[in-house]
Amino acid sequence: MLYEALQTAMDNKDIDAYAELLHEDFIFVRHQSGTEVNKEDWMSTARIMMASQDLTFERSRCLYENDEILIMHDFMTFPDGTKEAVMAVNMLKDGKIIRIETGATPLS
Repeated sequence: MLYEALQTAMDNKDIDAYAELLHEDFIFVRHQSGTEVNKEDWMSTARIMMASQDLTFERSRCLYENDEILIMHDFMTFPDGTKEAVMAVNMLKDGKIIRIETGATPLS
């Protein structure tokens, strides 16, 4: 399933493997503002995040996956030191992620 490939890419901080999992029409919706970011712009952000040793994922889990949707939950520490519990809803098309919307709760 897609979840396993995604987790492997994230665990290995393999930006190329991650990019291969995103559909060419990919959109990321920022939970902070609701703005939409295309694949090219998202990959710029993802490259910076994945290059940092300070980006960590803990207790990652797949809540649900089928051919149309992948729902995940992670406890994340970001390069700036902030920590959040992140729920990601990944909409799928042609076996790839076409849209991600997240919700996050700041952790202290």
